Amino acid sequence: MSHATKDELEQALLDVLALMESTVAIHRDRSIREQQIATVDGGYAPVLEHAANLIRGAVRTIDIVDARVPGVGEEAARRARAERNLIYSAPAGVSVRLLTSPVLVDEDFVREQLALEQPVAIRVARVPPLQALLVDGSSALVMAESAGGVRASLIRAPEVLHTLGTLFESIWRNAVPAGERIVFGDRERASLARQILGALRTGVTDEVAARELTVSVRTYRRHVAEIMALLGAQSRFQAGVRAAALGLLPPADMASPGGGLRV
Repeated sequence: MSHATKDELEQALLDVLALMESTVAIHRDRSIREQQIATVDGGYAPVLEHAANLIRGAVRTIDIVDARVPGVGEEAARRARAERNLIYSAPAGVSVRLLTSPVLVDEDFVREQLALEQPVAIRVARVPPLQALLVDGSSALVMAESAGGVRASLIRAPEVLHTLGTLFESIWRNAVPAGERIVFGDRERASLARQILGALRTGVTDEVAARELTVSVRTYRRHVAEIMALLGAQSRFQAGVRAAALGLLPPADMASPGGGLRV
């Protein structure tokens, strides 16, 4: 994906978020009686309770966007665990999708899902700061940054739900399955994979890359093929694009002045 395409996608997402914000504001004024949109006051505990009720009452689908500004400290970690645990209260047979940003991927949670018969589908994409829970296309809980800080809203207004659904689907289609961040196995294999991705980025020949990694050309090419398969890539270029989206590429300064790799 070119830089221009990425910029266009990010701008489109920001436009959708702006539309959602304006729609929420309009409906909050017009439909207080109908309670199509209600502000969730009282801090974090009521928000978590509303989320738990929505998840337990789901019938068909649960779509989650977790692209908050990363927190630090024990309290942030505790909240993240509490939110993840809510997912396990979803009724059997309900399809659950989680869309998150690269810096928020919980790899332990991803591993847990890979071992389940009905795992949560997790994808990674670069998403503007937002937390949202959409249930059955009929209700949603949204936490978004605003001028007054973080605001939580319980939404049942069809127009806003449609906007949120459109936002989710547009990002989901272009996102990368989170399991691909950890398929390289242990630390040693992950390091090798990153070095190979670095070689692909710098465009060195297979012979030069293999020599820098002290493996045979045949072994190097086998590793490249395995990485492409794990990333679901049809070409080396596509593997690089997906690796960049997942944050797998090593820093640019790992390339040596001669075009090789620092091992």
